[in-house]
Amino acid sequence: MFMATFRILGSVKNERERNQLEYLFAALFLLLLAAKLCHIHILWAEEGYASAAAVQILHGKMLYRDFWFDKPPLAALVYVLWGGEPGFWLRFAGAVYATGCCVAAYRFAARRWSRREGISAALLTAFYLILDIPASIMTLGPDLLMLLPAIMALDCAGRKRAFRSGLWCSVALATNAKALLILAVCLVWAPTGWLALGAGFVIGTAPWLAWLAAVHAFPEYWRQVWWFGSEYSRHTFVRHPVREAILHTLNWAGFHAAIVLAAALFFWRERLWRDYGWIAWLLLACAGVWAGERFFLRYYFILLAPVLLLGAAGFVRCRLFERVLLCLLLLIPAIRFAPRYFTLAGSLIAGTPNSWADTALNRDSRRIAAEIDKLSTPGDTLLVWGYRPDIFAYTQLPVAGHYLDSQLYTGVIADRHLFSTEATFPAPAARNRAELVHTRPTFIVDGLGELNPALAITQYPDLREWLAGYKPVFQTSDSIVYVPVGQ
Repeated sequence: MFMATFRILGSVKNERERNQLEYLFAALFLLLLAAKLCHIHILWAEEGYASAAAVQILHGKMLYRDFWFDKPPLAALVYVLWGGEPGFWLRFAGAVYATGCCVAAYRFAARRWSRREGISAALLTAFYLILDIPASIMTLGPDLLMLLPAIMALDCAGRKRAFRSGLWCSVALATNAKALLILAVCLVWAPTGWLALGAGFVIGTAPWLAWLAAVHAFPEYWRQVWWFGSEYSRHTFVRHPVREAILHTLNWAGFHAAIVLAAALFFWRERLWRDYGWIAWLLLACAGVWAGERFFLRYYFILLAPVLLLGAAGFVRCRLFERVLLCLLLLIPAIRFAPRYFTLAGSLIAGTPNSWADTALNRDSRRIAAEIDKLSTPGDTLLVWGYRPDIFAYTQLPVAGHYLDSQLYTGVIADRHLFSTEATFPAPAARNRAELVHTRPTFIVDGLGELNPALAITQYPDLREWLAGYKPVFQTSDSIVYVPVGQ
């Protein structure tokens, strides 16, 4: 990110303008860092999963081959940089990455339109990466990690740098399987450079695919990321996907009304309906949101990119009274989420835990991990029942068995396991439980049974004899910790 910033500033010949940009990006970084540090004691589910994977890698386990991880490799490998630990360096990395997204947005808009649109894009990117849904913008997960390479890929494609565009698409694919849609958009933006685009994509992708093949992890990568991902998409819990797609997208558009309206004004006045490139980006981004028939807010990052860039231009090109209206619409996310930062900052200053309902399970995980830390010794292992991978991040323990959560032991996908017992993968789950009884975890945390008793680890007949060798030693309202009898 800093190298990209230096290159952009170096390309600005006017010293006064260069100094202004230096101050702008420095201020945005400090603002983003301050916002993220308010979440220093919170670990959201998606980043807990990536942190747990990083912990396993640092224990010498190979991604995919030695433990299950159904995300592309870069989604876990970046967390190795700070040891998979929650806290300051995770939030610092998040601020660096978010500033990089601001740089990418500036680069795209300034080169396509002018410096004013570039500054508008950088400011709006920072705004929404602070005042959007906290669980999404705080999490360096696959959807957010794809935002920067997607913008960079389209920037290169728009300037007919097809080879570089392909390289950026390969980076995006290492973070999110939906990057194939970005590759398709780049092909529309640079159709005559399809050969160079493909070459860049292959050259950028081949090294990490070859690495996975060399360590005998490629078959599992394919099964976990692509097969499981497709099965996950096919088995949605949403009963009326079309209706939900429309409602969720309208809600998203309402929350982001400022940039949606600004983008619409710019789109109409510049007659961009005749520009197949922008049409393709918007339509394929919507396809990326809707493809899995689940409409989690983090999925909308792929759509946020084109809407934000068009909206940035719309802010600059609109009339004065329209700009005033658009600025008033920015109050929607500001009023919704700005007070939360002050609440969290107040808790940090006072040294008291926050009472935010959205982070209740994470607080429970920290409490469980603190108890495990009192009992653990080198060489101990951990089994987590339920989708509570943040416990691995807090304890830094290696996993017992192959799975960081219990989806593949119960067969019930984590998007519904708190309220349903519908098993999507009953046969593989039974086989996995048969393998589980041959392991001997030092600690078992049932973080699901108190929330959905029908899926408690004690409810599985094929595990009862094995579980009889364990006893509960600690319990909260949401979890139970087991250790071997006699320990």
